[in-house]
Amino acid sequence: MLETTAAPWWRTAVVYQVYIRSFADGNGDGIGDIAGLRARLPYLRELGVDAVWITPWYPSPMADGGYDISDYRGIDPAFGTLAEAEEMIAEAHSLGIRVVLDIVPNHTSDRHRWFEEALQAPPGSPERDRYVFRDGLGPDGAQPPNDWRSRFGGRAWTRVTEPDGSPGQWYLHLFAAEQPDLNWASREVRAEFESVLRFWFDRGVDGFRIDVAHGLAKDPALPDLGLADSMVFDDDRPREKHPHWDLDSVHEIYQTWRKIADSYAGDRLFVAEAHVADDRLPLYVRPDELHTAFNFSFLKSAWDAEELREVIDRGVTSLGAVGAPSTWVLSNHDVPRHATRYGRAQTCTHEHDVDPGASDRELGLRRARAAALLMLALPGSAYLYQGEELGLWEVEDLPDEMLADPTWERSGRTVRGRDGCRVPLPWSGSDSPFGFGPKGSKPWLPQPAGWESLTAQTQSGIPASTLELYRSALRLRQGQPGFRGESLRWLDTPKGVLGFERSPALRCVVNFSGEPLPLPKNWGVLLTSDRITGGVLPPDTTAWLWGGGASRP
Repeated sequence: MLETTAAPWWRTAVVYQVYIRSFADGNGDGIGDIAGLRARLPYLRELGVDAVWITPWYPSPMADGGYDISDYRGIDPAFGTLAEAEEMIAEAHSLGIRVVLDIVPNHTSDRHRWFEEALQAPPGSPERDRYVFRDGLGPDGAQPPNDWRSRFGGRAWTRVTEPDGSPGQWYLHLFAAEQPDLNWASREVRAEFESVLRFWFDRGVDGFRIDVAHGLAKDPALPDLGLADSMVFDDDRPREKHPHWDLDSVHEIYQTWRKIADSYAGDRLFVAEAHVADDRLPLYVRPDELHTAFNFSFLKSAWDAEELREVIDRGVTSLGAVGAPSTWVLSNHDVPRHATRYGRAQTCTHEHDVDPGASDRELGLRRARAAALLMLALPGSAYLYQGEELGLWEVEDLPDEMLADPTWERSGRTVRGRDGCRVPLPWSGSDSPFGFGPKGSKPWLPQPAGWESLTAQTQSGIPASTLELYRSALRLRQGQPGFRGESLRWLDTPKGVLGFERSPALRCVVNFSGEPLPLPKNWGVLLTSDRITGGVLPPDTTAWLWGGGASRP
């Protein structure tokens, strides 16, 4: 059963992200589904997570893996039914696991009823006002309204054919053409999403991860960005007064959403996917807005003690100033897995359109395990991406014909996209589908043969395995009093070493240097990311220490 605590659960929660297509297949069609997820809830309980975040399970044509939604109040038949979803939510709650859904408010699918109505309606109509339609430039309107670029490659505008067959207006899509952007200046759009939030809260959902939270508001003047047509991606780096990222007017939307969440019992949660400058992130988590926001600077950091200390310090300090906890993350469905990133010389390379060279898997896994203990020792909440607890690497040799990410086609088949981190999980057995689905079924993306040694079944009960490392870390995080505060104190450490104290009895030390590090003799070892001997911490290893007169937990 769900526990009630004095502080809201989300301030210190460990949340497990389920990319539902790739988590577990219950019916053998090769696609993960609600039945598969429900069958694996005991695994998540044993792992020790507090909540599960489920990527979009709504009806969708799947032009972008479900992030193109045609009905926000239903379940896609590939995943199950609304009744199954409600049963899964109830069962998760009975196991003490909260449920967080993905909400995608920046755009709908082009198959959404609203967009189909907009295509049949004339320019200037209420139906078109739900989206961002504009006349084209030039005497015949044949040029797009401005130079904005899609995040998936190419221009961010598509011209429609009017009901009479004539070339018509253009509509904005900051992502795929199948994902038309909504007009958040429309009162109807705002009312619709407020209703959607209530629909799922009424069914027991504990919160939402907000997709593209920084992108809903657009400058109505639609000014050019000065981007060349040859650019594959829009330049979304922080800049002053960007016309479609991080506009101040987005905050009034979330103030309304917060009131809705607060009207429900049980400390409902919003977590923002907001790619903004670090000094802007606190604006999203002020007391009357969203509760939490991912710290992507942490995810993007190189494997470097000084850089990570600066990022952690900045995050804890800036968010703490508005009363919000930090929200740490190392991997997700949009970036290469960190076990692969950390195995490269350029360990901060998190984009799929960069080829930074081969990855050393042994080095990458050692650093990934160390990074996990670093993250889980920090104050605030942490998000795990499915399979990281197994030490999975990025699958970078998927056949071209299997790639499903829209970036692949929109980039002219030059950017392979995000499919490599979305390969279905290996649960058991010696060959595909590795327990992802019934024996003989074929997963929607092929699994590498090398994952045989990384299945959950193979690692379970093996003390040195990555799975058991995560289980041990989460047990200690929940049971050790030193993890319950929201502050940390940095320790004086040698160059290349990061150390901090969470309480007088709990310390975390990470050795980034190339040299072994003697641990203090008056501190006991709670947990280490790799084996240590003689009280010496090897390179690329993290240790949790206890002392200060406290008894061992």
